[in-house]
Amino acid sequence: MKRTTIKDLSKYLSLSTSTISRALLDHKDIKDSTKKRVLDAAKKLKYKPDSTAISLRYGKTKSIGLVVPEMLTPFSANILKGIQKVTEQKNYKVIILQSDENSEREKENLLLLESFKVDGIIINICDQNANSELYQEIISRGTPMVFIDRIPNKNLDVSKIIVDDNNKSALMVEYLVGKGYCKIAHIMGPNTIKNSRDRADGYTRIMSKHKLFDPELIVEAKGLSFKDGRDAIEQLKKKDIKFDAVFAFTDTLAIGAMNYLHEHNIAIPSQVAIASFSGTELSQHVFPQISSVEQPLDLMGESAATHILEKINDNTLPNETIVLSANIVYRGSTP
Repeated sequence: MKRTTIKDLSKYLSLSTSTISRALLDHKDIKDSTKKRVLDAAKKLKYKPDSTAISLRYGKTKSIGLVVPEMLTPFSANILKGIQKVTEQKNYKVIILQSDENSEREKENLLLLESFKVDGIIINICDQNANSELYQEIISRGTPMVFIDRIPNKNLDVSKIIVDDNNKSALMVEYLVGKGYCKIAHIMGPNTIKNSRDRADGYTRIMSKHKLFDPELIVEAKGLSFKDGRDAIEQLKKKDIKFDAVFAFTDTLAIGAMNYLHEHNIAIPSQVAIASFSGTELSQHVFPQISSVEQPLDLMGESAATHILEKINDNTLPNETIVLSANIVYRGSTP
């Protein structure tokens, strides 16, 4: 069967090949109604774009890079789901690379994507400072970037998709205080992650407000694995620091803490309550289920994809910080 070409679409729709090509590339100068006609016809006639030819002619590969720190939890998968909901409608492909919480590997991934000539990059970073110069270099060389969830330090003017880590953490801690807990331990994420500091600041603000703040109740996890959460709570127990609740930076750290408490016959929530931030499905697959601040991961992915496509079409657009709302869900780990 003969392969459908742009000329075939042009003849079928009575439009110029230039208009067809620009509509397929989602060009800003083409009306939405025309884009829809072209995309509907392309689907009907089973048109498959020649990505190499498009890249050579228009300087676009119709691909977006996604760099994430890990793929072990549902967090990145849910963000990807949101991204693909948008990119598939625009015939963009997503190239996914994992940095394994390693800044050097993140750097290699970014340079690899640049060598692939992706049209834009969405990234959830490992460290707020480590690769800041590289981010700026990539953007200066013409590849737009959007940062999602974990963002670089304030000195870098970039587009960001985030939630209000500070205030949502504060609300969760306020809830625990309202339930009568007065020795709330906080398992921080590594200090190299900006929202780890932001969530800790929200915790500190509420504990100080109620004159309950004790720096000994804060422990910084070495990483974000289940083991890191377990080790953090074990550290508090070995120091004989008393606590009646735990607020953890992520679900993984909270579950690690729960595992330690279960192993030592400390009942949840009657002896120690548990709460977390991020709200992936993991929080619902343990017993008791964990009260958590749930980030709208699908929507964060959709917003990041929409914004990167806008930047691809017009790289002169100003950078934006988009702050999405997160829900607080109370479950069995807090009575």
